[in-house]
Parts: sequence; structure tokens; C-alpha cells
Amino acid sequence: MLLNWLRAPKLLSQAGILGLNSRNFNFIQKYNARELYPMVDDKLETKKIALNAGLKTPPLYGVIRYNHEVKHFHQLLGDYADFVVKPAQGSGGNGILVVSGREGEQYLKASGAVLLRSQMERYLANILSGLHSLGGRLDTAMVEYRIQPDPLFEAMSYQGVPDIRILVFQGFPVMGMLRLSTAESDGKANLHQGAIGVGLDLADGRPLQAVQYNHLIDKHPDTGLSLNQFQVPDWDELLSIACRCYEATGLGYLGVDIVVDRDKGPLILEMNARPGLNIQIANRRGLVPRLRQVESWLDTNDLPESARRIELAREWFS
Repeated sequence: MLLNWLRAPKLLSQAGILGLNSRNFNFIQKYNARELYPMVDDKLETKKIALNAGLKTPPLYGVIRYNHEVKHFHQLLGDYADFVVKPAQGSGGNGILVVSGREGEQYLKASGAVLLRSQMERYLANILSGLHSLGGRLDTAMVEYRIQPDPLFEAMSYQGVPDIRILVFQGFPVMGMLRLSTAESDGKANLHQGAIGVGLDLADGRPLQAVQYNHLIDKHPDTGLSLNQFQVPDWDELLSIACRCYEATGLGYLGVDIVVDRDKGPLILEMNARPGLNIQIANRRGLVPRLRQVESWLDTNDLPESARRIELAREWFS
């Protein structure tokens, strides 16, 4: 069933849907100082900020900054057989390469395809040239730990690693979404490419509904598993991590993407100063009333500790 409430501008306004222009002018421009953007636009900087704040991220195996270092990539890996390569300044999942195994100088992708050493070196060179970066700027290639999803998520998703996005406004969690990859999205958790968005109840991390291409669905199209009979593990900790990112960055309007590793627990994947608006579709709720609620409360109250912010958000938005 198509989400008809998204069709007419009047219905959008009545539902409190936040549009792109309003997001940019009323929230991003107002609450995100431009000088803070580099902290989240560069994943290496994000990792430093998070670690300095005592927040966990996927372990970093190595960094390639210059073309002459590309030929030493094989030695840089050491004994690591599986890993992830990503551009430090990439966006929307572009340029991320997941390697699930390695035989000599051949690399096995998560999809089953094989990359030769020459192909891997070309891939790295493309990252450095800015092929996947914001604005096409020269970039850096990061080599990281490959996430091993929590068993619940591993069973639910298709090939890729599911993540949880929590939107944080002025330190308050205001909306959450689980993103699941599909065959159509090529293993990426990008809703525009066919991934599934599952709206989450802020109270306990239980699903509200699931959507794919703006259509409500009950089961994952590839795994066949139910999308309304689970609970996100470590939900209290996920909310706490997301809220602490506000203090760590100073960004008032922030998207925090977190993965739950089966061995390492919750890990911050990235932060985003310009988080997309599809989280409203997954929740079938508009952001405007929630954002205005936070603004109104802060007009007459001082910013409380994160635990109190979470408590209030659960009271207001569940």
C-alpha cells in the first residue's frame, strides 16, 4: 500500500513532515555551526572525536593517504583476512568495499566476486582521487574491522550490515530507524537504492512499521523474516551513545549511525550533520512536532544530563 499521506502538500503539513528547505534553514543552519562540519564529514575525524569521548567505533587497521602507499596495501593488512575499505569523506555508502576473505593476493567480496591485487590497487587509487568523496575532493582510504552483526540482525538483513540511525536534536533523541539491506540495494543500507527502513519506538526499540520504496511491508523480501516481531538489542545503550554524540560534536541537529557487533556490542559507524528525511517515512511520523517540542521545553529549562533527556524523549515521543 502506497503511503498516500505523503502525496499532497497539505497532508504533509498537517502530518508535521519536515521538508528539505525547512530542515536546512530552520534546523541545520540554525543549530549546526559550519566550522563543526569537518568533524563528521571526515570519518577519520569522526573516529577521533568519538574515541576521545569514550565512544566505541570499528577498530582501524590502517590508512592510505598517498598514491605511493597503494602498492604496500597488501603488507599493511598483515594477517587480516576480512576487512572494510571506505573513503574517509564518502557519503551515502558510496565507495565502501567489504572484503569477506582473502587468498594470497586475491580478495573475496561479500557478494562472492573476486578482486585481483591490481583491481584492489585501482580501487584504492580511485578513492584517493576523490571518486567517492564529497565534492570530488582528494580523499583518504580507511581500512577497518569488518562488522560481525548481532545474530538477530544477521538473520534479518541480506548480505550487508544493518545499522540503526538515531536522530538527535539539541541532545534529545527524537526519532529512530533500523536500516536493512536487500538484494535490490546490493547489500547497502540505502533506502533510495531499495533498502528497508523500520521505524523504531523510542521507548524500547520495538518496530513500528517497515517500508521499502514508500510501501508498507511485513516481511523482508529476501529473507522472509517478519519485520514486526523483534526488539533492537542494547536499546538503552544505543540511545545513550547517540545523546553523547551531541556533547562530543556540538552539533544540534545530528544523525548518528550505530551498528551492533556480536562481539564488540554497539559501535558508532558515522555521524551526519545533514541527516536525510526518510526516517519520517519509516516511522510514518513527522519530525516537526518533535523538534518544536524540544525547542519549546528548552525555552524555559536548562539542558539536563543525557539520562534525563532520554527519559523526556521517551515520555514525549513513544
